[in-house]
This record gives sequence, C-alpha cells and structure tokens, in this order.
Amino acid sequence: MKKKAIISGVSGQDGSYLAKYLIKKNYKVIGILKKKNFRNLNYLGIKNNIRYLYCNLSNFKKISLYIKKIQPYLFFNLGGISNVEDSFKNPLYNDKINNSAVLNILESIKRYSNKTRFFQASSSELFDEKNKIKVNEDSRLNPKSPYSIAKLSAYYYTKFYRNHYNIFAVNGILFNHESPLRKKKFVTKKIIEGLINYKLKKKRKKIIKLGNIYLTRDWGNAENYVKAIYKTLKINKAYDFIICTGIKRSVKDFINLVSKQLKINIKWIKKKNKEMAFDIKTKKIIIETKKNITKNNFSYNFIGDNSRAIRLLKWKVDKDINKLIQKMINFQVKEKKNFKNC
Repeated sequence: MKKKAIISGVSGQDGSYLAKYLIKKNYKVIGILKKKNFRNLNYLGIKNNIRYLYCNLSNFKKISLYIKKIQPYLFFNLGGISNVEDSFKNPLYNDKINNSAVLNILESIKRYSNKTRFFQASSSELFDEKNKIKVNEDSRLNPKSPYSIAKLSAYYYTKFYRNHYNIFAVNGILFNHESPLRKKKFVTKKIIEGLINYKLKKKRKKIIKLGNIYLTRDWGNAENYVKAIYKTLKINKAYDFIICTGIKRSVKDFINLVSKQLKINIKWIKKKNKEMAFDIKTKKIIIETKKNITKNNFSYNFIGDNSRAIRLLKWKVDKDINKLIQKMINFQVKEKKNFKNC
C-alpha cells in the first residue's frame, strides 16, 4: 500500500515540485488547496496524479477531520502567505494563515494521528539582520515584519509539539529559493520578465522600477530544496534545519547575471538619489531604482550555515545560480510565445 503524504499549498512553487518528487517515490499525494489553481501542476504534468481537498488552513474542524480520516505518514505545511509585502497589508489574515493554521495542524496531529511526521516551512527572515557571521539553527532570532513574526510563533509551536508531545515535527528554515514557477510579484521574476520584454522589443517597453538593489539574498533552487524538505522527515530523529546555499548576492548582482545571459550589455549610473541601468547599445534606460517601493528592507548581513542539512540529510546543494536563471528565462520566453500564439 502506498504511503500517504499531505501537502498544503500543493499548487505553489514548492508544493508542486515536492508533489512531483513524492509521486516519483510512489507516495499517494493529497493536496490541500483554498481554490482551484492547477497552472504549476499542469506544467509539471502531475495534475491528475494528486487527490485534492479544498479548505482554508485556518478551519480547524476541516483540517482535523482530514487528518483523522487520512492518517497521513507525512504532512508538509507549505501553504500560507509567502510574500512579506502582503503581510504588511493584512497582518490579521497573515497571522491567521501563517501562525494559527499551523497550530490547527499540530493539534490535529496530536489528537488524531500522532504518528504523522510534520514539516513546517519557516523562513530566514526570522534571523536578526545584525548577525554578521554564519547563522545556524541556534542563532539569535529577531523578526521585523508581520510575516516573520507569525512565522516565528509557528516555529516555536512546532518545537513545542515536538518537545512536549513527542510529535515528529520539523522546522525547515528556508532561505530564498526560486524556480520557473515563481509568482510574478517576486523580485527575481519581475527582473527576468522585465528584461525579456525589453529583449523581445515589446511595443510598450516599461522601465523596470525596483527598490533597494543592494538588498542581499541567498537564492537557491526550489527543485533542489524540496529534496532536502523531504529528507528532513525521513531520518530517525526530528531536528530543525537551515536550508540554503550559503552564498548571498544583491539584487543588483542578480540583475547583472540575468542581463549577461540575455546578452544585454548594461551600465549603471547614479543620478541624485536614483540608480539606473541603461543599454549601452541603444542608450535606453531599462531599470530605475525608486525609494520606498518596498516595506521589506531586510538585508542579510549574514550567510546561512547549511552544514547540519548536509551532514544529517546527505543533501547535495545545488549552487549553480546561472543554470537556475537560464531555466527561469527559458520558461518565461516559452510562456510569452504561447501567449502570442493563442
């Protein structure tokens, strides 16, 4: 009999890649969705290989009923608000989904399926930005947004249920990770889409407006990260894990890498309080910075220490950001061609 795995947020970037990975490993995958959205699952060719349940994660009655009935071997909580900006707009709903919903799942597992192994998707935004060394699973935490505050509470609930009720519960502290399936509102996707529009000479070329291009992130490969996520629930004892590449880059670095792959030769200039990138060949401005375009000015002064994940999970980290960018570019170009031919 196939082992059962529930993935909340199954239609998202991580959920889709994880579902594909689990299906290959012969799991029966049950996906929790708030509404029908099969774009990513169709792209990966796995839509019809998943059983779907529809509910809001904050609905304790439904979540507990599903867990009691299914008795899943694994439960991966990848649902919720994943964009920091959105949490500023609606902190109440953010806390309901990113914090209270986690408690709903943990309490349901404790009551009705205490052998279920639980993974909570946590975030590098928990860490104190003043850390100037490698941060590990015991480093100081100091959240600075409604998103990270909710994630911190969920992080402690996960530890609490592990320590007090002996639930196999794991926090995966995920640093930024990208893929072709990334939503458009994320900066990496915005940069790639904007530069492709320019490259393809769209009639209405818009200047790409960004905030602080010196903000730094550790950008990993989502398809590679879900392998680590799975492995966290397959070892003998539950631990918390940092999942990262250990390499940080600025938004400006990312722009330069994308431009190079698209063969757009750009030059940066400063003018008053702005910084702009223009095409050396056409002399046209492509990118312009704008103050206060984002509330999330959290910038890493630190890098993540992924040694526990590498040591205990035998995880092989994919650090090839150029390969990742190429995949994202290819996907975006293909999407635009398909749209044009519709």
